[in-house]
Amino acid sequence: MSIEYAGFTEINGPLVILDGVSGAAYEEMVDITLANGVKRQGRVIELHGDKAVVQVFEGTTGMSLTNASTRMTGEPMRMLLSKELLGRVLSGTGKPIDGLGEIYPDELRDINGAPINPVFRRYPKNFIQTGISSIDGLSTLIRGQKLPIFSGNGLPHDQLAVQIVRQAQVGDDSDFAIVFAAMGVKNDVAAYFRRSFEESGVLSKVVMFLNLSGEPAVERIVTPRCALTVAEYLAYTHNMHILVILTDMTAYAEALREISSSKGEIPSRKGFPGYLYSDLASMFERAGIIEGAEGSVTQIPILTMPNDDITHPIPDLTGYITEGQMVLDRSLSQKGVYPPLAILPSLSRLMKDGIGEGYTRADHAELSGQLFASYAKVNDARALATVIGEDELTDIDKKYIRFGREFESRFIAQGHGENRSIFQTLDLGWSLLRMLPESELDRLSPNMIETYYRIDKAEDSVFGG
Repeated sequence: MSIEYAGFTEINGPLVILDGVSGAAYEEMVDITLANGVKRQGRVIELHGDKAVVQVFEGTTGMSLTNASTRMTGEPMRMLLSKELLGRVLSGTGKPIDGLGEIYPDELRDINGAPINPVFRRYPKNFIQTGISSIDGLSTLIRGQKLPIFSGNGLPHDQLAVQIVRQAQVGDDSDFAIVFAAMGVKNDVAAYFRRSFEESGVLSKVVMFLNLSGEPAVERIVTPRCALTVAEYLAYTHNMHILVILTDMTAYAEALREISSSKGEIPSRKGFPGYLYSDLASMFERAGIIEGAEGSVTQIPILTMPNDDITHPIPDLTGYITEGQMVLDRSLSQKGVYPPLAILPSLSRLMKDGIGEGYTRADHAELSGQLFASYAKVNDARALATVIGEDELTDIDKKYIRFGREFESRFIAQGHGENRSIFQTLDLGWSLLRMLPESELDRLSPNMIETYYRIDKAEDSVFGG
């Protein structure tokens, strides 16, 4: 028999405290009924003896110490799961908001997931093509990887997320879908996401979660977990390859800080709770491929770095957990380059095992290494030019300056709707390297130079030589 607890001992922001509670469990869901009949949901987030701290998803507005009753459900928060979720738009807590009716689930799962046994993890190998040269060519996304995008306020990470959703594909005939979760976004941004997916015709392969900035912060805590639960279900039950895009993880971390402060916990760096690392890891580590399963879960978390500070706790800790990062650069954006991906600080640690013969093309690894090395020399030449002037540079430094301009305007930059195949990306890389003398190509083997560099200019890429 369930027990109802009348009133609260304390209300603090989105949290309420119950006294005299027995038999409650951590992460247990509770039903709260106000005196006027309004129902709200909450979750037990802390237990001290017979006291329970409950976070209320809809917020505590209109609640007092005496006008509500609370009933423990005895279960954690569960997500309704069905393959019919594809094409649906859901709230941050997984409730339909698209007017297409209720979800009739095939099963329900705890949103916290189950830890993946490391023994049964398979090493990620095959790549996911995004159609964006700076990603596919130089920071290749591998199935089962977690590869975040570090952005900043005002940079076009929302447009980049939409372009990835529209263009991403796997290289074989496997079922592929996107789980897209937006946290703390403004109404116009949410409308932009939804409209873009509908107009491009990709919404049918997307499960979309929207948590708006005006909604309670506590909802942001469960949004990525609901999204990942759907991704795991589609990947491991229906053998699909799922790409999960989580934006913006900074909004998630700030919601975690707000709740931690309400609980009176001792803060760590920048006021964030000391368990921010383990909390982020509990979500990011849900990416991967499991032995015996044909599907995979790949993650692209997007976060905005406060003041463009890559050492801020959120990007700093994220970098420890994930397998690389893609960094958006404000100076490139100010030049009109889209997407403004900073090549040198970006990397994909699993890239080497998912490119080359049998995956992309035999020249991919050496070509990407040479493009990195050549672009690094561009920065050296630019630094020297600021001191002595470009006219005083040596001929080779002038060639690097020109190479840098062309590399940024032709390789990094591409249209919002431009979808390049991996072969177009690689051919474009070779056409740019031909601007440099062969003596400068110290990262390429003689065979690669003979096969790809020493060809007639008329055979150059469709992008021009």
